[in-house]
Amino acid sequence: MGYRIGVDVGGTFTDFLVVSDDNESWVFKTSTTPDDPSEGFFAGLEMAAANRRLSLGEFMSRIDTIVHGTTITTNATLTGKGAKIGFMTTEGFRDALNMRRGLRERQYDSKHSPPPPLAPRYRIRTVRERVQCNGSVAVALNEEDVMAAVRFFRDEQVEAVAVSYLFSFFNSGHEERTSELLSGSLPGVYITTSSEVLPQVRLYERNSTTALNAYVGPPLARYLSRLRAKLAGNGFRGTLLIMQSNGGVMAPEVASRFAVNTLLSGPAAGPVAGLAFTRDLDISNIITIDMGGTSFDICLVEGGQPSLITEGQVAGYHVATPSLDIHTIGAGGGSMAWVDAGGMLRVGPQSAGALPGPACYGRGGAEPTVTDANLILGYLDPAYFHGGALTLDRTAAEAAVGKIAGSLGLGTAEAAAGIFRIVNANMADGLRVASVQRGHNPKDFALVVAGGAGPIHAAELARELGIPLTVIPRDASVFCAVGMLLTDLQHDYVRTFTASTADLDLERLQWTLDGMRDEAVATLNQEGVADAGIRVSFFSDVRYVGQFNEVEVPLGHQGEPVSPERV
Repeated sequence: MGYRIGVDVGGTFTDFLVVSDDNESWVFKTSTTPDDPSEGFFAGLEMAAANRRLSLGEFMSRIDTIVHGTTITTNATLTGKGAKIGFMTTEGFRDALNMRRGLRERQYDSKHSPPPPLAPRYRIRTVRERVQCNGSVAVALNEEDVMAAVRFFRDEQVEAVAVSYLFSFFNSGHEERTSELLSGSLPGVYITTSSEVLPQVRLYERNSTTALNAYVGPPLARYLSRLRAKLAGNGFRGTLLIMQSNGGVMAPEVASRFAVNTLLSGPAAGPVAGLAFTRDLDISNIITIDMGGTSFDICLVEGGQPSLITEGQVAGYHVATPSLDIHTIGAGGGSMAWVDAGGMLRVGPQSAGALPGPACYGRGGAEPTVTDANLILGYLDPAYFHGGALTLDRTAAEAAVGKIAGSLGLGTAEAAAGIFRIVNANMADGLRVASVQRGHNPKDFALVVAGGAGPIHAAELARELGIPLTVIPRDASVFCAVGMLLTDLQHDYVRTFTASTADLDLERLQWTLDGMRDEAVATLNQEGVADAGIRVSFFSDVRYVGQFNEVEVPLGHQGEPVSPERV
């Protein structure tokens, strides 16, 4: 009997869904191991093997596919523990990356500062070269400048180098040659170029995305290398796939090259699972919520299509690769309650995480959390938590919540009720951001609830927003792991094509589309997908002359099999 496994590594728990060839399924959870997520990963596999009464080696040999959502890149960005990177750009544009957009992102907060630069100014090197806005070369690449940068980066012992030249999305020759020189002279250093990661207009977004790819690429590549070696050493001969933030999956080799595409990859499987669970109910308008131990993830799906964005932020850094529009706030079971300087009760965004976790876990945690409040209020069974593997300590929970109850002049139960109401209010506000503030009435959607803590709070959230239907799937506690087994290999490619409809060059447009399709097909072929199983869809981002924001419209034959015919 063969098995398929979805693995979602969260901030507190690592979730597993094991599905057999005859569609039987089993759910497992282990505590996430932040220092090395592969430890929690293999603890779950060992648990699944024991459940099937197999040794780990026997079980591993029967696994056909593992789909893995990882928080490696997200955590590296949030904690500032990415790679030490160098950045190369066109002479005269050294400060374009760290100047950002030149706008105050919080207009009314004079004390707000941008995040620390991914590449400090002294590690940004410029090169004499210039490609014009029509793709012609005005100044040839000065290879002496490139080699001077090589010597500097070698002395600095950088782990990665990002290359982003002006107008390289029209002509990538200079970046490609620079990459060749860097790869040949800096063995073992991660090299990435903007013409490969994001070949499109808008200099800052392209620079930021390419720099982020360099920043998170080495930690992800190291993790995937260790994980694949460990899997192979334990008898795994199947296919490992990595979840992307656009709702699809990719091979580990592709993930290592485009690490930025795995930012927020775990929550991206939620909408896929939500649609699968509501298909039989004939519902296509849903809002999925996933309340885990650390975060609360929200995604609005209208007409069966999750919202897709091409511009977002992670820890203040701009990312312009396509991703599902998932709104995340710090409101999970491990979110800590605290009293601010004005004597007001607050909940989150800080979390107790997996270690030490909430006080009731008995792992050394002493701060009050949402889980502690839920236990005190009777919403959790202390004898059956985490599948019965963990007995909750009510006395420890009461001691933790009692610390803030005294300062508020409340009893322990009253303080726990306050924590419950406040975290609900925080989550309701998050739901309004994802719906009302984007022009949607939440009453027109069904609420699909997931996460180990989600169902406890679902009724209050639905009541607050007037949502008429709440759906709690049987596998809600491993929601994203379910979605991972329902996703397809998917890749997004973008090209900048500037033209007005009045003088549109259809031949040049066709040539551009053909190039994108050929690149996509080549990537999928490398991942083992035959042409007959490939579908290609084209979309165009269009705007009126003088406007800044685009509107996405379908272009060409969506969903058609790959063929040599022109689209």
